[in-house]
Amino acid sequence: MPDIFFNTLVDKLKTYFISGGMPEAVATLVATGDVQATQQVLQDILNAYVLDFSKHADNKDIPKIQYIWSSIPSQLARDNKKFLYQTVREGARARDYEDALLWLSHAGLLRRLSLLDPIAVKEGNRLFTEFKGALTENFVLQHLVACFEGTPRYWTSGNQAEVDFLLQVKNDIIPIEVKAEENVRGRSLTIYNQHYNPPVRLRYSLRNLKMDDGMLNIPLFMVDYTEKLLNLRR
Repeated sequence: MPDIFFNTLVDKLKTYFISGGMPEAVATLVATGDVQATQQVLQDILNAYVLDFSKHADNKDIPKIQYIWSSIPSQLARDNKKFLYQTVREGARARDYEDALLWLSHAGLLRRLSLLDPIAVKEGNRLFTEFKGALTENFVLQHLVACFEGTPRYWTSGNQAEVDFLLQVKNDIIPIEVKAEENVRGRSLTIYNQHYNPPVRLRYSLRNLKMDDGMLNIPLFMVDYTEKLLNLRR
């Protein structure tokens, strides 16, 4: 893809990140170009989420949901993305909080909830790399869930390697790596390939579209073209 188009699409993706992908926020940003108005729309949605806690959740779960809700940014900012109940509250145990966590399992709005200022859109690739790439991983995951059946999993091999997502496409299991910038160095997909020899490996990054020795690199802004690109290679 020529740089003149590629770089423009990366800038558009940054704008999308600011909106959080929420329809009302997207519409506001497109119609007005006003980032602060978009911020207010997102804050209103966040406030509505909090009100939903008291309207729809069991009374016993409301305080727990609020604790979990507040902990989401810090949960995702760690190198190890495994959910830690101790981050929610000291002494918290899974059996006490799992119902509240399930209630929040489909919540979005991470960028606004984390208080990341929209000025990050002008700071190179910071918007993609902030919180150790958690924003970008969530962006990719949301699109994969919308485009494919089933819930993507992940794979780990002790302390050697960790693949961000495993996606089942027909009868194939495809490993996926998400990189929040142009630096795509990593050995996890290589180790996975040595173990299982998948038909193709996927990597989302800020590099151009390219197929190289079984590795299909897809620019982040083309994540919703994944199914089409996989079909083209068959």
